[in-house]
Amino acid sequence: MGIRKFKPTSAGRRFMSVSDFAGVSKKSPERSLLAPMKSSGGRNNRGRITVRRRGGGHKRRYRIIDFKRDKWDVPGKVAAVEYDPNRSARIALIHFADGEKRYVLHPHNLNVGDTIVSSNEADIKPGNSMQLHAVPLGTWVHNIELMIGRGGQMCRSAGTYAQVMAKEGNYVLLRMPSSELRQVHRNCQATIGQVGNLEHENQRIGKAGRSRWLGRRPKVRGSAMNPIDHPHGGGEGRTTGGRHPVTPWGKPTKGRKTRSKKKPSSRFIVKRRK
Repeated sequence: MGIRKFKPTSAGRRFMSVSDFAGVSKKSPERSLLAPMKSSGGRNNRGRITVRRRGGGHKRRYRIIDFKRDKWDVPGKVAAVEYDPNRSARIALIHFADGEKRYVLHPHNLNVGDTIVSSNEADIKPGNSMQLHAVPLGTWVHNIELMIGRGGQMCRSAGTYAQVMAKEGNYVLLRMPSSELRQVHRNCQATIGQVGNLEHENQRIGKAGRSRWLGRRPKVRGSAMNPIDHPHGGGEGRTTGGRHPVTPWGKPTKGRKTRSKKKPSSRFIVKRRK
């Protein structure tokens, strides 16, 4: 998969680039694996905006992805590679030997016609899924579980992977994409390989309208607002705000640590990313 650039026929086209969709082999999604997807516009059940700068965007349908990979010892054949509007990675349609169809995240170097399986005795090749204790040291993995049986939660976006560094007792040490070293239980499941669509990070939006297609509304700086709207607002001419960066509600931001010391997740971090 590569990046396609446009001729500078307008200001918006000049720096825009998109994926060439070279690896996508099927355009229409599998109807049995579709679900309706309602846009919230950043609003909660009371209609109040709780996430700013969300709204609009193209209408989408959700593709039901198998993050659990719990179909053990049943081989499946890659029938197609498809585009998914809900994530940066591509998805692969799998036809299993018992007739069931499922979507999985498409790993790099997994081609149409290949066979994948979930098994602790499976070969170490992209797309196969197994528990971490069965993965050799140094192997790249993605779609990693944090809790046993919950389904993959880490390393799911395009081009990401974690590396198995060590095994000690009931835990496996992983180096995350952020360089953080984290312990994960040995019975948590992961998929071999790196998530595909590696060129995604090289795409350039090109124009504001394309951000609106993705449901992203404009972001206004606090220093450009009035004092009633933001603590950084007001002043004669351009100012830096005169204080450490805060949210519109006065909460410190940009470097303020927010991780709770009481959360059990923190004790599994061996080395932080910062």
